[in-house]
Amino acid sequence: MSLPPSPAPTPSPGPAWVLADRSATKPVTYGEPIGSLQEQYNNLCMEKSQKINPFILQILQGVDEEIKNGLEGITLNIAGNNRLIPVERVTGEDFWILSRVLEKNPYINGLDVRYNLLSDVGAYYAAKLLQKQYNLIYLNLMFNDIGPEGGELIAKALHTNTTLKYLRMTGNKIENEGGMLFAAMLQINSSLEKLDLGDCDLGMQSVIAFATVLTQNQKIKGINLNRPILYGEQEESTVHLSHMLKENHCLVELHMNKHDIRNGGIKQLCDALYLNKSLRYLDVSCNKITRDGMVFLADVLKSNTTLAVIDLSFNRIETAGTKYLSETLTSHNRSLKALSVVSNSIEGEGLIALSQSMKTNLTLSNIYIWGNKFDEATCVAYSELIQMGCLKPDNTDVEPYVVDGRVHLAEVSNGLKKHYYWTPSYGEACSHSANAGSSLVPMGADTISQIQR
Repeated sequence: MSLPPSPAPTPSPGPAWVLADRSATKPVTYGEPIGSLQEQYNNLCMEKSQKINPFILQILQGVDEEIKNGLEGITLNIAGNNRLIPVERVTGEDFWILSRVLEKNPYINGLDVRYNLLSDVGAYYAAKLLQKQYNLIYLNLMFNDIGPEGGELIAKALHTNTTLKYLRMTGNKIENEGGMLFAAMLQINSSLEKLDLGDCDLGMQSVIAFATVLTQNQKIKGINLNRPILYGEQEESTVHLSHMLKENHCLVELHMNKHDIRNGGIKQLCDALYLNKSLRYLDVSCNKITRDGMVFLADVLKSNTTLAVIDLSFNRIETAGTKYLSETLTSHNRSLKALSVVSNSIEGEGLIALSQSMKTNLTLSNIYIWGNKFDEATCVAYSELIQMGCLKPDNTDVEPYVVDGRVHLAEVSNGLKKHYYWTPSYGEACSHSANAGSSLVPMGADTISQIQR
């Protein structure tokens, strides 16, 4: 997608606005003095006759103070779903000015503009920023109404970008067309380590393209392909991604939420995990895996020594499936650190079996069980597990309490990725207890300082 230059010097509202700013930008010279971000933003808004966004101005004021205090490597957080301060969501036009401010600033290495209104207009300037800002290693564009055309611009910008390590496109409907372009980008880009394309309406063709490319790409450490738009009952996406795992020896984290995986699909994945020695975090939540599929997973866990986190939430493994896992975790596996079986129709007998495995398996530190069928014996078992110190309160999503002499379990907001779609209004945004998955399997792309305003 190419956009011709516009003769109009002043932008006008609407999609045609994206044509307004096409002049070559002066190369960044980091030896030049950098004025305050707030001042630069004000001046550029006046120069371009653009309305000042008070939300952006407030955030930039806070960042200026951090820079004065000597902080570097800052992630600029301009999330549109911030509920603590008045928010005027950032539009594509706003992002034009913001990108001009940031392209000359050496202190910013991350930008979070989730839940705003950038659209394809903002995607154009995000692509320009990726071509001009040589410090940016993290960019979060999730849920910004970016379509296939905007996705194309960002994917093509990454052909030449050599600094970005983590890109979140979550929730932008780039569809199969955009997905194919991102897959093609991974054949060229050698710096990106983590890519999130969850909820982007990818098609089967683009999922297969990613599986093919990742057999060769040895740089990507984590990829999220959640909720593609799939048709048919053949579990093609799982077959191709399983084949990729047999060939790929550097992928650490794989998310396959809502891939319509059944027992045949989990068998394909387990067959691959006998050969794969790099994957540490496997997310197969929200699928159609039942107790029979746990036979294959329990068997591979007897020999696999790399998997540290498995997310089975919102399947249907039931009590029998849980027992298969518990036997392996009790007698064989000593590498798995976290297991989530939230909402799996597990009854007390299965949950107690899991609690017993934690008494002998000291490596298994995190267990998440909410949404299953608790009886009194289950509540007592997990209460004792916490009292004995075998399970820390921060490492589970239940908390015991007593009413009339009987033990019950209440839900606690802990999990593997509680803050995937949102961040809390109060407390620590990157809490280890709420986001244990990334804490237990850390990657360089995840350890980026964030400024919360």
